[in-house]
Amino acid sequence: MIIIVIAAGCANITAPTGGKKDVTPPKMVSIDPADSLLNTKVKRIEMHFDEYITVSDVSKEVQLSPILSIQPTETGRNKTVIVKIVDSLLEDNTTYRLSLGSSIRDLHEGNAFPKYTYTFSTGAYFDSLELRGSVINAVTGLPDTGGISVVLFSAKETDSAIVQHKPKYITTADASGNFVFKGLPKRSFRIYALKDVNNNMLYDGPGAGEWVGFIDHTVIPGDTTQANVNLRLFMETPDTSLQKSLDSMSAKREGRGKSKPVFNDALSYSVNIDTSNIERRLFDITGYVIIAFNKQPVLNKEKITLTYDSLGNTVTPKANMVYDSVLHRLKIYTEWQENMEYKLRLVKGFAKDSAGVDVVPSRYSFRTKEDDDYGKITIHLPAKYSNSDYLLKVLADNDSVYQQSVTDATIVLRRLKPAAYTIRLIVDKNRNGKWDTGDLLAKRQPEEVIPYKEIINLKAGWENVVDDFEKKLPLKPLMNKNLPGMK
Repeated sequence: MIIIVIAAGCANITAPTGGKKDVTPPKMVSIDPADSLLNTKVKRIEMHFDEYITVSDVSKEVQLSPILSIQPTETGRNKTVIVKIVDSLLEDNTTYRLSLGSSIRDLHEGNAFPKYTYTFSTGAYFDSLELRGSVINAVTGLPDTGGISVVLFSAKETDSAIVQHKPKYITTADASGNFVFKGLPKRSFRIYALKDVNNNMLYDGPGAGEWVGFIDHTVIPGDTTQANVNLRLFMETPDTSLQKSLDSMSAKREGRGKSKPVFNDALSYSVNIDTSNIERRLFDITGYVIIAFNKQPVLNKEKITLTYDSLGNTVTPKANMVYDSVLHRLKIYTEWQENMEYKLRLVKGFAKDSAGVDVVPSRYSFRTKEDDDYGKITIHLPAKYSNSDYLLKVLADNDSVYQQSVTDATIVLRRLKPAAYTIRLIVDKNRNGKWDTGDLLAKRQPEEVIPYKEIINLKAGWENVVDDFEKKLPLKPLMNKNLPGMK
């Protein structure tokens, strides 16, 4: 018998694809006790899902409002999630809302159960009042877009409650600085804005980099027609009684107050001069030459010389030298000539350390800018602002370039570097020539700031005219206008 075998070819062996990825979140099939119960103090909630689940980020995602001193716990096993609440902490005649956030996900793909809020009331009805408002950055006068927390305490508590324990209610301002509380009872509250750096729902003071805002009266929630609450967020100065108290408590906990080791580093310095190209106009004729030391030097100003070349002659201009003993900086200023090559010589012996050791001498060559390298801003203020109750502040890329009391309705700023400029008016109540921050415990609000709501993009050789200071527009760039006779 003859057997004939015909081979049609070998097939490639591949791993199974496994089908499409599961993107469906878990579904809740039952919950006990039922949602939206009245006259009930719920202490245990059991939820069943259609697939295996996992629970994570409970401390971040799970929130009960009003907040309890002991937060709810959430555990998951197989297809079941159990939330436990310390019912002995629940108050009478109060509506509670339990938000689970994105804490529940399916086991294999991590698809999140849609954000769910469970509601119950220990009274005969559900609270339904609202409280709305906005958070303003007190420094800029503009909405704070940093996701600031807004918190409510009982009106019966003092302002120090915000540093002692967690609030009753908390919400977060949106990207426009607006916030809303929903489902509130008709009770009086103290309201605060809080930049909560460590997310502990307490105000830890400026030493922790935290900001606070408050209003001078209590608030009562209402319906949607109620006026908004505006909070001005500020950082206190480190010398407030509150910060001193917080520092004292922190020192006791951490054992601070011990003497710090002293390091005897060698004296060194740096100079704010760009010497990369002597032909380029790099030095600002409105500024200073600054020699910055790392610690206190012994100076000999006679061994510091500043000169420039004029038609082949070396000229030594009159220069003012002022030393700042706090910042360890020597500032040198003269009536700078435009587009001129200057030489700064730091001769041996110009600076010594406390042991009499000389620093290394050096020499710098640099060229100054000229008028065409700068722009100009003319500001026309409404007449009501042209008095010394107001300060005009102008910033270039967040660095202050001008701050003076307003004495005239027209202010002209010349020789400004090309940059993005912002303008503010400060309501200088005490006429001390500066913006003053607030103090929480002293119930002192920060001084009001009125912002010009446009950014001025100034170019070299251009002029901007501001004649609509009270224009109510979103922050946006302002077009430039060429200065007559300039390139």
